[in-house]
Parts: sequence; C-alpha cells; structure tokens
Amino acid sequence: MRHPFVFSLCMFGAVATAACDKSDGGSVERSVAGVNVIDATNLNDVMLTVADPNESVSYFQRALGDAPDRIDHQRGLASSLVRAKRAPEAVSAWQTVTRHPEATDIDRVDLADALIRANQWNEAEAVLDRIPPTHETYKRYRLEAMIADSNREWKKADSFYETAAGLTTKPAGVMNNWGYSKLTRGEFKSAERLFGDAIRQDQKLFTAKNNLVLARGAQRNYELPVIPMDQVERAQLLHTLGLSAVKQGDVETAKALLRDAIETHPQHFEAAVRSLRALEVN
Repeated sequence: MRHPFVFSLCMFGAVATAACDKSDGGSVERSVAGVNVIDATNLNDVMLTVADPNESVSYFQRALGDAPDRIDHQRGLASSLVRAKRAPEAVSAWQTVTRHPEATDIDRVDLADALIRANQWNEAEAVLDRIPPTHETYKRYRLEAMIADSNREWKKADSFYETAAGLTTKPAGVMNNWGYSKLTRGEFKSAERLFGDAIRQDQKLFTAKNNLVLARGAQRNYELPVIPMDQVERAQLLHTLGLSAVKQGDVETAKALLRDAIETHPQHFEAAVRSLRALEVN
C-alpha cells in the first residue's frame, strides 16, 4: 500500500532535480563564462610580458580575427609587434589603435614610441605635439627628451629628462639616456655624474657602466671607476677603456688595458684578442 506514495516521492524528486538543474544551468553557464573572461585576461597579460614576442603577435592576430573591433586586442597586437622589434608593423598597428573611438592619449604616446623605433622622428614629434600638455607621464617626457636630443635642442632635452626622471620610481634608464646625451655633446663630467646616478639606481645596468667608462676614457682617465662589477663585466669595461685609449691616440696604454682585459676574463675574450692583435700588427 506504500508503493504509490514511494512512487509519488520519486516522481517529485525527479521533478525537483530537473527543476534544480534547469534553474542552476544559467548560473553555471554564467560562472563558466566569467572564468573564461578572467582566463582570457590573464592569457593576454602573459602574452604581453613573458611569452615569445612572435607567438604573442600570432595570438593577438587570431584574437582580432574573432573580434576585430576589440581595442584591447588591437593594443595587444601593437605592443607585441614592438616587443618583436617589428617597428614598421608596430606603427601601423598603433595607428589602428589611435583611430578607435576608445583610444586615449596613452595610445598616442605609444604610437610616437613606435614611430621613433621606426626612425620616423618628425612623425613622432607631430604626434606628441597633438597630445595636450596636461597629459604628463614618464613615457611622454622621455620621448620628448629623445626628440629634443635629435633636434639638438639641448635645453629642452635637459628639461624633459629632468621631468621624466621625477615621474618614475625607476629613473636609471632615463638617467643613462640623459648621460649619453651629455656624452654626445662633449660634456663629459656631467655625463659621468649622470651615469653614476643611473648605476646607483640600478647596479645591474651594464649599459650605464660601459657609458661611464666611455666618459672617463674621453677625459683620458683610464682607471676603472669604483662601481659594482663581476669579473666578466670588469674585463668588458677594460676592453672599452682600451678602445677609448686608441681613440685618444694612447696606443701603449690601450695595449696594456687590452692585455688586462684578456687576463681578467674567465674565458677566451675574442673581441679583446682581435683588438690587441690589430694594434700589435700596426
């Protein structure tokens, strides 16, 4: 006599389960969709930072094939082309971004950066000139400084470099660029000071160490500066000093520095060996 009751309970359970499945289905789909969006965002970040640049380009090209109007994918492609050192393509990609209705002044600064990388200095200057002066960022002023340098507008360059250095917590790179600007002008003492500042900000910045040695060599100061360096860096800096001595006409000093570089390097230092052989033959 209890079977009909059990049957009814089973039927009710089945209906309730079906109702639960139906009501939860939407939220399950929404949850999965949400996870997919998060995963896609994370994947975009990975592609823009640690992925191989050319793989990143391919990824964003495929993404744009599915959603050609998404500005985040357009930016991703443009940034990836810059990372891949494909400057002409990067210029075209950033131009596409800046034509998008959601484009910002940050995108226009990135376009100017790509134009400089493509050696289109006048075009980069024109792009920056169209950006309001209220857009004050480290990258904008760093590019302004580089353009002023290319135009030999030294006072403007110094002002822009100083402003850029004050707008970042990691000024080593801009200080190195500023120092190199001073070096090309023949202001060796100022260059030396700026390279030293750059090294104090980033002790691993070998470019600044090498530039510092160039500034000292230009003043016929062939002593290595007291800066952090490992054995390989010491050998490379001695090599740079040797070449600087050659440029100054101090050939015997150059030979001694090159021999020191060869002896210091923990492995065979082919570049220094070639330089020394050339001097000895001549």
